Amino acid sequence: MLTQALSWPRSVKRLVVVTLDAGLNLLAMWLAFSLRLDTLHWPEGLQWRVYLLAPVLALPIFVHMGLYRAVFRYNGIAALLTTGRAVATYGALLLALLVLTHWEGVPRSVGILQPLILLLLVGASRALGWLWLTGRTSNARHRLLIYGAGVAGAQTAAGLAGARQYALRGFVDDDPRKTGSSINGARVHAPGDLPALVQRERITDVLLALPSVSHERRRDIIRQLSELPVRIRTLPSLTDLASGRVGLTDFQDLDIIDLLGRPPVAPDQSLLERNLRGAVVLVTGAGGSIGSELCRQILSAHPARLLLVDHSEYALYAIHHELQALHDQGAHRCELVPLLADVADPRRMGRICRTHRPGSIYHAAAYKHVPMVEANAGEGVFNNVFGTLNMVRMALEHGAQHFVLVSTDKAVRPTNVMGASKRVAELVLQAMAASSQPPFDTLQATATWRCPTRFSMVRFGNVLGSSGSVIPLFRRQIAAGGPITVTHPEVTRYFMTIPEAAQLVLQAGAMAEGGDVFLLDMGEPIRIVDLARRMVALSGLTVRDPAHPAGDIEIRFTGLRPGEKLYEELLIGDNPLPTAHPRILRAREEYLPWPELHALLQSLQAAARQGDEAAIRHWLARLVPGYRPAECASS
Repeated sequence: MLTQALSWPRSVKRLVVVTLDAGLNLLAMWLAFSLRLDTLHWPEGLQWRVYLLAPVLALPIFVHMGLYRAVFRYNGIAALLTTGRAVATYGALLLALLVLTHWEGVPRSVGILQPLILLLLVGASRALGWLWLTGRTSNARHRLLIYGAGVAGAQTAAGLAGARQYALRGFVDDDPRKTGSSINGARVHAPGDLPALVQRERITDVLLALPSVSHERRRDIIRQLSELPVRIRTLPSLTDLASGRVGLTDFQDLDIIDLLGRPPVAPDQSLLERNLRGAVVLVTGAGGSIGSELCRQILSAHPARLLLVDHSEYALYAIHHELQALHDQGAHRCELVPLLADVADPRRMGRICRTHRPGSIYHAAAYKHVPMVEANAGEGVFNNVFGTLNMVRMALEHGAQHFVLVSTDKAVRPTNVMGASKRVAELVLQAMAASSQPPFDTLQATATWRCPTRFSMVRFGNVLGSSGSVIPLFRRQIAAGGPITVTHPEVTRYFMTIPEAAQLVLQAGAMAEGGDVFLLDMGEPIRIVDLARRMVALSGLTVRDPAHPAGDIEIRFTGLRPGEKLYEELLIGDNPLPTAHPRILRAREEYLPWPELHALLQSLQAAARQGDEAAIRHWLARLVPGYRPAECASS
């Protein structure tokens, strides 16, 4: 019956409500006469005129004041107030007509009693309709608790009134003064009541409505909830709500920061702006996960012009469209220049640098997917090594003051081509910074020549939420019912968020003195299988294993992929040096002088051009002493 009623056309629904109000109007008139005359009433004589007049007078007023535009299941205080104003207007007109007409047998007090009764009946009909449409919680897919009984929680509860898929069963709040109180008819409970409450009310979801709580307290709450068989959700961000992209009831999975297990690294705004304010800045790989976030962070430092370089047309379009929309909204005044280009193409990159003269270059373009680069070693070397070398040359030839290479922890004692190629890219920058002679014929030699560009590189671990991250993969696998695929039970990785990574790159570049290798104090590495288990638990599901054969999601171990290590490192040497930022360290790494490096690079380039993968790995091993390709399956 309910499903059929909801499927009726809008015009049919309005006709039903209009008919209901006409009937309630007649019922109110009968009750008014019966109360006034103190007997069960049957109209006679001129009294019939009043019965006919009442709906004819009331319904046009109700239509004019919008009573039939409201949707029952979304009715709230505003709709009730509108009903009160409409009935008051109708009552005033009815009383005035009865006073003026002096119809025999019609007490004038009926003009007061009938509108009051009508207000009660119409209000009751709306309330019963709302309860009928929204109050059947037994069929709701999600039985919900809201953690946080503040303004955000109360507003969310009000927004849930018309959401049939959620049945609100209560609130939980840390404030003991709120325990036992009620919000929108839902009781507020203490955190200690959670286990019993989840079991008693068969809770399926817990929504975190905690916009102002500290990160530490949020982690404690998530840790407590992860032990319960519930899915943990969170409110959309204020930015998404304000933009209209989502509504208040479009709950989201936990933020990536909640999966990190440590508080994010806070940026130093003065470092972020040091090399950027008023400057021309070039970002390669601008459409990638790190490159696009670099562009967003750079804009907050107010550069004069931002050059977006990428080889992917769609990726470049996407980031340019996003940043241009912010420009059109007045969020920044930076000139944006989208440039399709291959960083290994000297002619194209030369034209770009000659035309725009960038003062700072952030080189994020690289092939980073380990198995993919392992299977395409020649292309990986061309892009990661010789693309970097070409960008270094452009920086020197066209007067860039700062050059920052986005590197990876896989460059430390690498077991794969990707990591080795990134370490060679680091060696290029280190050799350039230490060179006392111009490394290229196009640069003018002088007796006191010093490298005019400050080269630096930044190493960090895996980035949560990037296109190649395990987080989106695990979420898709959980949504599909599993299994979650993990390569090895002992695989560990360092993790950071995309904004953290971008801020680190910008801040480290501002501290560079030349040839610096920066890395982030990222805390302890995380076991990938533990991350998978945490994501399963936060989804309100359980892991299926020999100890729990009835669990929901299986974790399947697939074996290490080509070139993959069990664990990653950030340092080649020992005893890193502190910097002005408490979480950024400066490493002291060995390097090859440019003449020696240059000769080896020529051999590597020849092998890459011939597609000789054995020779590529041989020359990478000559360039990178820690490169151990034969150990990739056992390290």
